Amino acid sequence: MKNKYWFPLILMVMVHLCATAQFRGPGIGFFDAFTDIGSPAIPGAAIYGEPGQEYSLTGSGANIWFGEDSFSYLWKKMDGDFIIQARLSFTGEGTNAHRKAGLMIRSGLDNHAAHVSCVIHGDGLTSLQYRAQDGKDMEEMTFDISGPDVIQLEKKGTRFTMSVAHFGELYQQKSVEIDLEGALQAGLFICSHDDSVTEEAIFSNVRVLGTAPDDLQPYRDYLGSLLEVMDVESGHRQVIGGAPGSWQAPNWTPDGRHLIFNADGSLYRFDLTTGDTLLLDTDFANDNNNDHAISFSGKQLAISHHAAEDQGQSVVYTLPVEGGMPTRITPHSPSYFHGWSVDDRWLVYTGGRGGVYNIYKIPVTGGEEIQLTDLETLDDGPEFSPDGKYIYFNSCRSGTMQIWRMGTDGNNPIQLTFDEYNDWFPHISPDNRWMVFISFPPEVPADDHPFYKRVYLRMMSLDEMKPRVIGYLYGGQGTINVPSWSPDSKKIAFVSNGTFQ
Repeated sequence: MKNKYWFPLILMVMVHLCATAQFRGPGIGFFDAFTDIGSPAIPGAAIYGEPGQEYSLTGSGANIWFGEDSFSYLWKKMDGDFIIQARLSFTGEGTNAHRKAGLMIRSGLDNHAAHVSCVIHGDGLTSLQYRAQDGKDMEEMTFDISGPDVIQLEKKGTRFTMSVAHFGELYQQKSVEIDLEGALQAGLFICSHDDSVTEEAIFSNVRVLGTAPDDLQPYRDYLGSLLEVMDVESGHRQVIGGAPGSWQAPNWTPDGRHLIFNADGSLYRFDLTTGDTLLLDTDFANDNNNDHAISFSGKQLAISHHAAEDQGQSVVYTLPVEGGMPTRITPHSPSYFHGWSVDDRWLVYTGGRGGVYNIYKIPVTGGEEIQLTDLETLDDGPEFSPDGKYIYFNSCRSGTMQIWRMGTDGNNPIQLTFDEYNDWFPHISPDNRWMVFISFPPEVPADDHPFYKRVYLRMMSLDEMKPRVIGYLYGGQGTINVPSWSPDSKKIAFVSNGTFQ
């Protein structure tokens, strides 16, 4: 069965129709239209290009201040609660130190409309600027940070939150309460602060997505999914596919040609060259969760299927990577698979026994499981390192969920992360140099990894053990539960979330 999940016209059609062209009309990448607000002296322009999925905005405009604005704006109609985020860089030295660019949520296209803006000035000044009512003078909150390149603006009811960071660092945030009513425009802007010249800004990693409503029921209600690939050194992200429903947990095949992910209980193979999505034959195993991974040899796939004979609890199976009849491996349930040994002889997984979840390993041929951890707190996410020396895992034995490492026999556990974030699912690069993991904010319970949170993807060298942020995204459960490194250790695959509008 062959499916092609081109996610809604939000992206794919626009990607092919709009690539590398200049626009003043509708349909520019993610956005609906480009508009000069307040009749700047020199009309602006927007360019969207593939395959980098970057936006170049040029514009003039006197200012965005006092009771009226003059600037250029690339926007999309939005309602409800949503997030807009991007990486930002200015082009060239600039004419005026107060040239500005950033993110804006606006109540209309009139030059005096109420709005909230995430503003980065050419001289590095960073501020949350807002006009609470049409025609009123602007107000602002300034940040201590200078010239951040990672920017985000979120609407949650009447609260607007601006988040900024230098790439690699954690967000700094400020919020304001403003009642912007009705349909809004959300997007990217540029203003030269000098009506006689134009300035240019480049926006990458742009996402405009609706967030989960307060009454969303996890595991019943789902938001849309974006399948993404990231260059871990630069942090550049590329959307390669997606769907209105829930795609989860991509594995990168050792030949570098495909990703395997799960959706609606089935597994799919995504072709990185063509974008085709092929249903993977797993025979009776049609209630699979997001705990699956490919053996180091690339010949076998281990999956976690909710077996009817085990009252719907998760059981670990293996099958050929191209699909086929699954073979049951774990005698007890629930068991959630996470990692293969380098020689393909062992599987390591999380097992719930008597309501307590610890880490186990078992021969790939089946038999008796071997318990590796024995605590009343949750241990999860175990994976063998590519050099075969260690098992990396996450544990909340210290009070928060942190990353740990132990020998393959379960001895000598060592804690590797130590801050207030709850860190899950360590994945070691094939060259055994780097670890990537997902970090949930402190307000999320240590033993939970829910959907639809504001999370970080972090990476650290296995020599220095100092984490830095490489991904700022809306996601969580299913984002990066399983090994997802490219074979050359340069990229990772993951899923981000949000509703499409």
